[in-house]
Amino acid sequence: MYQKKVNFKAVLEAAVGDRNLIRAIAYVIQADIPEESNFFEALEHIGFEVKAKELQVFYGGNKKGDWDVGIAMDTIKLAPKVDVVVLVSGDGDFVPLVEYLQSLGQKVEVVAFGRSASGKLQEKADRFVDLDQDTRKYLIVDRRRIIKPEEGDGI
Repeated sequence: MYQKKVNFKAVLEAAVGDRNLIRAIAYVIQADIPEESNFFEALEHIGFEVKAKELQVFYGGNKKGDWDVGIAMDTIKLAPKVDVVVLVSGDGDFVPLVEYLQSLGQKVEVVAFGRSASGKLQEKADRFVDLDQDTRKYLIVDRRRIIKPEEGDGI
């Protein structure tokens, strides 16, 4: 939506706040592109445990990379061991997961860019952190893409 990279360190800090981080898991899809290993290492350096799954390529060229069930299972397993589950996703497919965790008495927070997040997910969460409120903090400006005007352009 923004055509920019996300500052995952700032997102993690927003998710944790002044609490103690128990576990942060980043679910990634391996697509065999050169820069992905650097990205995965950067996530680990920030404090994420990286769980990777290979991109599935089906007959006819269709591709799929889906972690929804894995995220749901990990969350259900971890919920009894933590005070708060923070889901960094705007995917409305997670509404039943949020409802289930809450039925167990678990507090569930959602962190996402509000413009692209499911309204139902935002509504169901015990707390919703809208990253759109400070995009300068949560998005990285690629300085290499800044176009400098040439002399004589009148700019």
